[in-house]
Amino acid sequence: MSVTNTPLTNIQIELLKLYSMEVSNEDLTAIQRLIARYFADKASDEMDRLWQENGWTNDTMNEWLTNGAFDETKKYRLLGNR
Repeated sequence: MSVTNTPLTNIQIELLKLYSMEVSNEDLTAIQRLIARYFADKASDEMDRLWQENGWTNDTMNEWLTNGAFDETKKYRLLGNR
């Protein structure tokens, strides 16, 4: 087993503090859901930003679906080669 000398990130430190406490399974599930919701919200916010920035609409999505825009060969073109 190799040991790295990388310092912990701020989130790792906070999670270690949190998880050093004994919590009920119910609380643990609630905490896991809070973390999941946080990252889901961040992903949703990023998609909202992309929609706004690119002027995408529901019609854009329907066009992509009907024209096979999600093929591997087209996905980078649709996202501006990001």
